[in-house]
Amino acid sequence: MDYPGNLFVVAAPSGTGKSSLVKALMEVDAGVRPSVSHTTREPRGQEKHGREYFFVSQEDFDTLVARDGFVEWAHVHGNRYGTSRMAIEQRIADGGDVVLEIDWQGALQIRERFANAILVFVLPPSLDELRARLERRGEDSPDVIELRMKNAEEELAQAEKFDFVIINEVFERALFDLKAIVHAQRLKFAAQKSARPETFKALNIA
Repeated sequence: MDYPGNLFVVAAPSGTGKSSLVKALMEVDAGVRPSVSHTTREPRGQEKHGREYFFVSQEDFDTLVARDGFVEWAHVHGNRYGTSRMAIEQRIADGGDVVLEIDWQGALQIRERFANAILVFVLPPSLDELRARLERRGEDSPDVIELRMKNAEEELAQAEKFDFVIINEVFERALFDLKAIVHAQRLKFAAQKSARPETFKALNIA
């Protein structure tokens, strides 16, 4: 189905900065809203249920999977993450824009469900810098950091399957690039016609 709203999907290896980029995007663009994912992992830091994620048990997650409640779900670093079908469809059907920050597996699953989804992959400037960011974050043990670095090799190889690639070397530049992608999508013919039907009608543009 061709929805009037846009669905932006942002993926990246852990520690690349995708969460910070998406948060900053929503702070400067009120038209973009998140879709809060479900996860079986425990909250970290100041995370709250229903804000960063819906934190659910393995049993509750199984129930949602059985009911086809997710447009995608995947195992990531030993936990499961899923994106609610209903939350996405309702917003983009109303003409709003949704941004998801998920892993590459989930992004490709989203593409199967929503053919017009815009997939964005965020790269670190180097593997050394990626490791340094994970260490500075101070949230993971050395063993977990090694696992994330190992997984990053597989994740980075998926970038070619995405529509856009942003290199997060300088945060402000990467944010500018992400805003440019969002704005460009809103300027496409179909999007403009949907947003300004009276203008197109007055100009006799079919």
